[in-house]
Amino acid sequence: MTLAVFFALFFISGIGLGWAQQAPAQAPPPAAPAPAAPAPPPKIDSGDTAWLLTSSALVLVMTAPGLALFYGGMVRPKNALATIMHSFIILALISVQWVLWGYSLAFGPDKGGIIGGLEWIGLRGVGLTPNPDYGATVPHQAYMVFQLMFAVITPALITGAFAERMKFSTFIVFTLAWATFIYDPLAHWVWGTGGWLKNRGALDFAGGTVVHISSGISALAAALIIGKRKGYGHEPMRPHNLPLTVTGASLLWFGWFGFNAGSAISAGALATSAFVVTNTATAAAALGWMFSEWAMRGKPTVLGAASGAVAGLVAITPASGFVTPMASIIIGAGAGFFCYNACNVKARLGYDDSLDVVGVHGIGGTWGALATGLFATKTINPDGGDGLFYGNPAQLGTQLIAVVASWVLAFFGTAIILKVLDAIMGLRVSQEDEMAGLDLSQHSENAYALESPGFAGPKP
Repeated sequence: MTLAVFFALFFISGIGLGWAQQAPAQAPPPAAPAPAAPAPPPKIDSGDTAWLLTSSALVLVMTAPGLALFYGGMVRPKNALATIMHSFIILALISVQWVLWGYSLAFGPDKGGIIGGLEWIGLRGVGLTPNPDYGATVPHQAYMVFQLMFAVITPALITGAFAERMKFSTFIVFTLAWATFIYDPLAHWVWGTGGWLKNRGALDFAGGTVVHISSGISALAAALIIGKRKGYGHEPMRPHNLPLTVTGASLLWFGWFGFNAGSAISAGALATSAFVVTNTATAAAALGWMFSEWAMRGKPTVLGAASGAVAGLVAITPASGFVTPMASIIIGAGAGFFCYNACNVKARLGYDDSLDVVGVHGIGGTWGALATGLFATKTINPDGGDGLFYGNPAQLGTQLIAVVASWVLAFFGTAIILKVLDAIMGLRVSQEDEMAGLDLSQHSENAYALESPGFAGPKP
């Protein structure tokens, strides 16, 4: 009996074991998909950050002392301090405006392609971590302060058009209004995420439209509305200190490397290319202006060479991140020729642009923006575009749209601001104050403290 039970159990177990061996093993239930790994946080690159902060300081040098000395040497002695003061005080004024609301309007969250919102007012949300839209390897505040220096120099450029005759109090209000209603929207159009010109593919590496066309064409509106200086065309109004002007031009050339090469945001091949073409175009423009003047007037002048260099800096600005060194020679030489002739035209047209802002920045910026549409190539910057000479004529059309839009906003916007301020505050100093000089009438100071002829110095 016991053996019968044992064999029965053994038989049943064997059958079960055989079934187990023959039955296909059930596949385990599919594993749940692993959660996607979170994107690594943006990593700050110390080299890129160092380059951007250095470039910010270089652009600051362009305004004060660069532009301040360049303009200050070209006016009469009685207006030297007042002219220098324009550039210096704009540095302080726009530095505060930019932090409070300017940066938010220019680069804040897009509102219909026209303007940035006020979400970043007072730099709320603009911290020390990168914003991928504005430099993935640098702190957002580093990008912000770099752009601040562009916002500073642009209205400072306009002051050359109304030098020697504008009330200082009105100048302060004009600068704040112009920065808010002209510069900030235009910067958003061209550089801001969602800006309508940026979305159309307009190329402006470092400010041909935003900085130079805006300032040059605003200068034209200012010269026409504010009117001529007393005695213009009848009294000599020669530069009083050309060594000062050449020093300023040299500082502009030096600082412009930060302006253009810094706009690459990172320290690398693109910054190197922008650096090289900036220097090359500037040299070609200085020569282009000098030889044009030599041919037409019989002698080259120091002021002409310095002005030509600045014209070259202006023209290469929008193209600096997109063109080859050979193209930069053409752009620079063209700037020297075009801007020299544009400055001569103002006498025939009869407007008083005191320091040739229209001819240098308005015309130079326009030529540079259009030349970008001719010479841009993706071999220099894959994120840019090809121009007409590289098989893409549409880019020139896009550049023309950007130029026209910048001209219209700058001219009519500036004219409205000036007309309103003229009705409220008045634009010009009195005739007596203008004759005495703005140094004395606006600031109670003199640039040059000259002692009386009988002064023999301190007694031993």
